[in-house]
Amino acid sequence: MFANIGPVQLLIILVIVLAIFGTKKLRTLGSDLGGAVKGFRSAMDEAETGESDKLGDNRQADADFDSTPAEESREEKT
Repeated sequence: MFANIGPVQLLIILVIVLAIFGTKKLRTLGSDLGGAVKGFRSAMDEAETGESDKLGDNRQADADFDSTPAEESREEKT
């Protein structure tokens, strides 16, 4: 589908986008997008390092599976 788009067509699309949005709007859009990507990457790095620390500190006891809820309801009835 996009295999037939050449450099001339891309240049025409760029000119149309510049005419619609203007250079100032595109510049701010690019910086906002870059800041969002940078923030996302730093949050992912913090989550990876923080998650491994939290796993060791906040481990809960395993659930007790000696009896199932069905067995407990039978014991209560008798």
